[in-house]
Amino acid sequence: MPHPLVFDDDDPGLAELRAIALAFPGAHEKVSHGRPAFFVTKMFAMYGGSSKETGDTVGIPHCVIVKVDDSDRAALQRDERFFYPAYVGVAGWLGLDFTVAAVDWDEVRELVDASFRLVAPARMISALDERPITEEWRRRR
Repeated sequence: MPHPLVFDDDDPGLAELRAIALAFPGAHEKVSHGRPAFFVTKMFAMYGGSSKETGDTVGIPHCVIVKVDDSDRAALQRDERFFYPAYVGVAGWLGLDFTVAAVDWDEVRELVDASFRLVAPARMISALDERPITEEWRRRR
């Protein structure tokens, strides 16, 4: 039995996250566990999730969940906007709650980029690195 959908296409931040995630080479979206998830063979980002940090499962519907490098985890977890997501936290994922503070979409782009690089096949990472540098990319740096 499939999971019920737990999002709407007009949810806050979903359009922005889609634009970021689907710009990566080979990226595609599919609904997983009732939520929009972004894959390149493996999942590299998901919109919406939940936390079990207090023992109870608490839904966090407007967030992005990404895989993070172990070297970045401690610093990110000190930031009140980040949470340890239920089920996937143990596998190296963290969530960024969009409702705690104004969303910095450049930061989200960097988090999604780092997550993509942790799970994507080498050929997809090469394709990403071989893209021409655009004026938009220069403005973000």
